[in-house]
Amino acid sequence: MKKHTRFVGLDVHAATIAVAVAEGGRDGEVRSLGKIPNRPESVRKLVKKLRAGCDELRVCYEAGPCGYALYWQLTELGVECVVIAPTLVPKKSGDRVKTDRLDAEKLARCFRSGDLTAVWVPDKAHEALRDLVRARLAAKKDQLRARHRLSKFLLRLGRRPPQEVKAWGAKYMAWVRALAFEFKPQEAAFSDYLNEVDHARDRIARLESAIDASIETAPESLRAVIAGLQALRGVAKLTAVTTAVEVGTFSRFEHPRQLMGYSGAVPSEYSSGGSTKRFAITHAGNSHLRHVIIEAAWAYRFRPSVTGKLRERQRGLSAEVNAIGLKAQHRLHERYVRMLAKGKLKQKVVTAIGRELLGFMWAIGKQVEKEVAASQRVKQPAAA
Repeated sequence: MKKHTRFVGLDVHAATIAVAVAEGGRDGEVRSLGKIPNRPESVRKLVKKLRAGCDELRVCYEAGPCGYALYWQLTELGVECVVIAPTLVPKKSGDRVKTDRLDAEKLARCFRSGDLTAVWVPDKAHEALRDLVRARLAAKKDQLRARHRLSKFLLRLGRRPPQEVKAWGAKYMAWVRALAFEFKPQEAAFSDYLNEVDHARDRIARLESAIDASIETAPESLRAVIAGLQALRGVAKLTAVTTAVEVGTFSRFEHPRQLMGYSGAVPSEYSSGGSTKRFAITHAGNSHLRHVIIEAAWAYRFRPSVTGKLRERQRGLSAEVNAIGLKAQHRLHERYVRMLAKGKLKQKVVTAIGRELLGFMWAIGKQVEKEVAASQRVKQPAAA
């Protein structure tokens, strides 16, 4: 007997979920079931209702600000759920009407025909660490804003530090704290700006301490990948952690170009016939990953060397991983020099270096994951 599958499209919002169903078969009926509250009890009732009269229930919804809570709930209820990349949902050029009902019906129809692209969904523990890493990134952005407000306030009043004092260092902060103002309103504004700078500093310190503690209790595979990525120049602990939590499992990418595309650091292109035109990077990818790899790429301006902190980070890693790190230094520095010699803009050169750096990260990630899997296979018979 042929198995009857029911495909469900959900248009998820903070308060409501629009539901549509596509019955199995190419010409099966596609119908809307209206809206339900976005609450766990409502979702449970919906699943119970949809399971009646079908052998298999498959559900999809678009990735968005509501996160993966719905995915985890449906998975725990034994429902196959897929989270869809919203930018890759097929669209007709003639569509001029958009409603929640039509969006849900489109998802159900495209899900049945296999035209949707799924995104990788982390487990709850991985998502928790990623939330912590992103909280630190948000704190760094807030710190930059707080520093800008204070420095521009002092600039407006003509208060400038001695030329030999480096901005935001210990001597600079001592100079700032020693400032006095003639008028009380300015004193109050200065005090508020300074308190925000101090608050941002303390906030970042707390978050970085929490990240260190979380890494120690993370799964062995994640800790190994974080350590392995630090074999690369310009990739210290925080960059390695950010890369690991944003990418997830490196082996899910069959080729490094797929990881580069995931970061959004690949150039956009418009080609037709014999004409090929390439433009700025697409930015259609993980912005957190793109930010850290481009920042790390600036380290490849310098000649290859393994000294100091980099040598310390490489201690204890496998020879294969360290060899990849050294190869990255030579290749990326040579490419940086070669592209600059062609007259390329420095920022564009660094972006290209960052994109290629992801390829070396992919190679290290795959190597480390293979080493961890091999060590676990060796441990299993011993444990038995």
